[in-house]
Amino acid sequence: MRIVKMLVAAGGVVAALSAAALPKPVTEVEGITEYRLPNGLQVLLAPDDSKPTTTVNVTYHVGSRQENYGETGMAHLLEHLIFKGTPTHRTVWAEFSKRGLRANGSTWVDRTNYFASFSANDENLRWYLGWQADAMVNSFIARKDLDTEMTVVRNEMEMGENDPGRILFEKTLAAMFQWHNYGKSTIGARSDVENVDIGRLQAFYRLYYQPDNATLIVSGKFDPARTMGWIEQSFGRIPKPKRVLPRLYTIDPVQDGERSVTLRRVGGVPQIMLGYHVPAGADPDYPAMELVSLIVGDSPSGRAHKRLVEAGLASAVYAESLAMADPGVALFGAQFSAGQDPARGTEELTRVVEGLGSEPITDEEFKRAQLKWLKNWDQQYSNPETIGLVLSETVAQGDWRLLFLDRDRVKAMTRETVQRVAAAQLVPSNRTLATYVPTDKPLRSPTPEAVDVAAQMKTFKPQASAAAVAAFDSSPANIDAKTQRLALANGMKVALLPKPTRGQTVRVSMALRLGNERSLTGQREVSEFTAAMIDKGGAGLTRVQIQDQLDALKSELQIGSSGDEVKVTMLSHRDTVVDAITLLAQLLRTPTFPATALDELKRQTAADIQAQRDDPQAIVSNAMARRGDPYPRGDVRHARSFDERLEDSQAVTLEKMKDFHARFYGASQARFAAVGDFDAEALRRALATGFGDWVASEPAARVPRPSFAMAPGREVVRTPDKQNATLGVELHLPLSDSDAIHPALMLANFILGGGGDSRLFKRIREREGLSYDVYSYLDWGDLDAHTLWLGGAIFAPQNGDKVEAAYREELGRAVKEGFSEQEVASAKVALLNFRRLARAQDDRLASSLQRNLDLDRTFAFAGRVDAALGALQAGPVSQALRAQIKPELMAFVLAGDFKQP
Repeated sequence: MRIVKMLVAAGGVVAALSAAALPKPVTEVEGITEYRLPNGLQVLLAPDDSKPTTTVNVTYHVGSRQENYGETGMAHLLEHLIFKGTPTHRTVWAEFSKRGLRANGSTWVDRTNYFASFSANDENLRWYLGWQADAMVNSFIARKDLDTEMTVVRNEMEMGENDPGRILFEKTLAAMFQWHNYGKSTIGARSDVENVDIGRLQAFYRLYYQPDNATLIVSGKFDPARTMGWIEQSFGRIPKPKRVLPRLYTIDPVQDGERSVTLRRVGGVPQIMLGYHVPAGADPDYPAMELVSLIVGDSPSGRAHKRLVEAGLASAVYAESLAMADPGVALFGAQFSAGQDPARGTEELTRVVEGLGSEPITDEEFKRAQLKWLKNWDQQYSNPETIGLVLSETVAQGDWRLLFLDRDRVKAMTRETVQRVAAAQLVPSNRTLATYVPTDKPLRSPTPEAVDVAAQMKTFKPQASAAAVAAFDSSPANIDAKTQRLALANGMKVALLPKPTRGQTVRVSMALRLGNERSLTGQREVSEFTAAMIDKGGAGLTRVQIQDQLDALKSELQIGSSGDEVKVTMLSHRDTVVDAITLLAQLLRTPTFPATALDELKRQTAADIQAQRDDPQAIVSNAMARRGDPYPRGDVRHARSFDERLEDSQAVTLEKMKDFHARFYGASQARFAAVGDFDAEALRRALATGFGDWVASEPAARVPRPSFAMAPGREVVRTPDKQNATLGVELHLPLSDSDAIHPALMLANFILGGGGDSRLFKRIREREGLSYDVYSYLDWGDLDAHTLWLGGAIFAPQNGDKVEAAYREELGRAVKEGFSEQEVASAKVALLNFRRLARAQDDRLASSLQRNLDLDRTFAFAGRVDAALGALQAGPVSQALRAQIKPELMAFVLAGDFKQP
């Protein structure tokens, strides 16, 4: 009898299991409890009722590191084939979509993981656990599935080939490692992937997909005892394997000289990367390298930013240290725009990185990096939907508790330790670069060594568990009941939703309306640059000081502009949000617009535009926006070409930005929403003080965006040497989300192209394996009757005709035949689950509250839409599609390296 049949037959014991006590834990650390089943499965439970969502993550201790000769890409292939199902679970993606699960998998060097987030629901949790247990030992891993999925895997491989930065990363690691598999990309060699032996792949699956090689993590809202019962029911019946896993012992020797690699491809902008070998993630010295990465690569306070970007030698810099089970890598890079010399930038970046020995780290640099690292740790740990994914990485390094040990190590870190580690690792002989320089007396880095993780954990003392967070009902009615709405003296609208959150986080969404259709003529780029410069200097602070203040306030701030609106998002903390809002008000009201920051922004914009000129997806997006555009050059709604964007950006001056800010910035037509753990009265006072008397000099009025006719037809743009192509499809509809057809058309599109159970996905991705990503969606208008139906796919250029034909056929079939009652019933459940999941995300909730202030709506509108969706039948859904989705009126745009006809 197959194991899966045994699992199904065990359904009668659910009631007994739900009432059983939890088994004896192996260990418990700060609210996370570890259990171990007799068959070897490691189970981590992290209950948290602060959000009505549950996340399940199964991590297998297998990645590209475990692949042998001829097996590269095998771990990644298995990730794809697991979703092809088992004899009992044959349509996995469809089940995800029906149940409203946000699910996927990923492969990395040390692990493969499968994860799903969903609205807290016992049935979905039990189903997903059952599927994961079934998939662990009963997956098909069949030749026929491998054949159909092969084009999809190639498409994913080719998608990566279009990204010079990603390929540069792969080439750098390949040059750094002589023997270790970290030098091989997880996507694998094309020859290995295309010629993989199905029997060998099945053996790889049977070897590594076993309970004693896996960690199951459940986080968020769930009943621990009941969940543990389901885990024992589903996973516990899998026998403990008798095989012995191979012991891996390869570690590269110390590097004995500079290495170089050169990559040449068409398109993009110049980039360079420096790579250095660093200790394994569990090594006590490893966290120091993450602080070094912040000290060197953070913007705007990092040394590389100051010495390269601010000096005009590069348009952007970055740094990253990768925590791995065996000794890993630290990477430092730079990107260049036209007129900048990559050779000079390389020399300067090398001096910055390897000059840490001669230019010691300052106390200020060390404390800034330490504060930012700890702030980022707190923000990751405070989200129950990401904690499982974070734990997946420390599990892969050898012990899940490293998550907490590393935090303690950083807290106890000294500047002297960081200085010692940097001086030891960042030396010329340990560098992989684009040049080779002989050295008579090489300075070697320490010899890489394996880490005894158990020994490291002996001195670890866990902190006290955080207090449990009360549950929050995210129904529309409860959201409205808990939301406080008010207006400031100047007319600014405010919505405040105090609610419990893990980590006492607060999400903010704010929008400031600017000018009007006439006064904003010719001001689009000035508006965008002005918003981008707000956090570069103001309130008596420099750019670095602003960032330091935000880090001290445990806050993240993003400010942008769509031309006629400034949009602000913020992530903050209960203890600091009032001060963070005060700082935000000062920055918005008194920016200084430093000249160096403007020069930097111009260079970065030019580099971004140049990169987009060669990118098929950017080309398709731009071509679609410009097709049928009725607005003249200078209108804030005009869809600009790449050349127009470049010309406009270079014409921006400090004087223009200062004048724009003085004329248009004010809060009388602003909207502000906050969601999270905060004192509403204290926040209201801060808003009144910071914004209540601020009024713009120029009157503001909403810029209308009515629907306009878009010329149907087909357009092809050829992009040489790009191994991944893009299809875009667009149709303009004179509708808004207030129209009666809104729920039916939304559901119709969901069936057509909105998820893993959609017709487009099942035909083009699942059945024919032609595209890694295929979709359609509706961008609904609200204040204007202007809705966009958008579709697309990515694919290998040689499959372009097949993808386009299949897309057109499925469109035509849906319009002609409509949908069955079964399709509609399944889609209703899935779509409603996705909508509930969206309302459980505090950032989405804050954004919706802010937008509702402009629409004069409450969440009762969303409740009415949900009710309408729940009442729909196949007839009205099919008719909505036929009435609005007209394939003959659509525009199809393709970009890729297509052969000339």
